[in-house]
Amino acid sequence: MNAIRNHVQLIGNLGNDPEIHSFGDGRKLAKFSLATNEVFTNNEGEKVTQTQWHKVVFFGRTAETVEKYLHKGKEVAVTGKISYREYEDKEGVKRYVTEIIGDELLLLGSKQ
Repeated sequence: MNAIRNHVQLIGNLGNDPEIHSFGDGRKLAKFSLATNEVFTNNEGEKVTQTQWHKVVFFGRTAETVEKYLHKGKEVAVTGKISYREYEDKEGVKRYVTEIIGDELLLLGSKQ
């Protein structure tokens, strides 16, 4: 039996311009929100669009590509893994974060 991996593929549109962080050694981190839409017909026969928001993070060379080519509204395909983490904020409240750690990025849609 093949091992089951933590793997996710999403296609959606950026909800904001990417946030870029540079580290002292020249490495970069890029973060953005990605909206994915599911369209279905409800019990009343009405077409409904349900939007889910995902936090996406890329590191290194792909973060540089994000910085150079992505902006709010751009359609992309993202492949990566789901990551869960927790931290304590300045007020001592425990916060939980779910994000996609990206491995691959594919630019979709028309050139803008």
